[in-house]
Amino acid sequence: MPKALVNGVNIYYEVTGSGFPLVWSHEFAGDYRSWEAQVRFFSRRYRVITYNARGYPPSDVPEDPAAYSQALAVEDLYQLLLHLQVEQAYIAGLSMGGAVAVSFAIAHPEMVRSLISAGTGAGATNRAEWESSMAQNAQLIEREGMRAAAETYGRGPTRLQLLRKDPRGWQEFAEQLASHSARGSALTIRGVQLKRPTIYDLESKLRQLTMPTLIVVGDEDEACVEASLFMKRCIPRSGLVTFPQSGHVINLEDPDAFNRAVLDFLTLVEAGGWA
Repeated sequence: MPKALVNGVNIYYEVTGSGFPLVWSHEFAGDYRSWEAQVRFFSRRYRVITYNARGYPPSDVPEDPAAYSQALAVEDLYQLLLHLQVEQAYIAGLSMGGAVAVSFAIAHPEMVRSLISAGTGAGATNRAEWESSMAQNAQLIEREGMRAAAETYGRGPTRLQLLRKDPRGWQEFAEQLASHSARGSALTIRGVQLKRPTIYDLESKLRQLTMPTLIVVGDEDEACVEASLFMKRCIPRSGLVTFPQSGHVINLEDPDAFNRAVLDFLTLVEAGGWA
């Protein structure tokens, strides 16, 4: 079981395939297993790297609340890539992982050949409502555990699309969510999600990004649609793909379409055809 000791925390990771590195950073309700359809597809031509953030076993689950922050999440990824001797990569992420990917591109632009941000930006709009909801989720997790969270958080309005499209896939997602650490998940909500800067806060830094960027969002992912449009308007070399009748976990809802959109993007980047 490969782990890298970074910032005093053991981070679990998997590397599949060979070629130019392609890194996937997972969402709050997911983990490295969420990228299975992407690993199987992209490892045919890339060195695909997936990992679990701190707080997500088999990565370590620090007990100290101060051990959880957006800055530490970005630094963990940086140190992991150094451990793997990766000088430059395609950096991709969904939701919480998308926010990490964007912040990583801001902090280490020289390491990002291109950026893929999917379902990113929750908390930028309707901030008070979002903060209240996330705080309630943290309390539910601490009070009733991850299985209860999987039944409630996993049936949120932007996740019912997965249940409708792929009931077996949703059940697998829910079982994986139920297996997470309650302590790590609650601390991640409070330390990372509720305290990270919003996409709107990053406007001046987004405008300075020069790498090719693909922004992907489901049109029913209400918390991320406006933020995705904002990123498209700010990041100079960005393009936006919107999936119809799709929610938050678009890589699970429509893996074939998602993979094709990302592959088309990377192919254009490699051919020098991305404007």
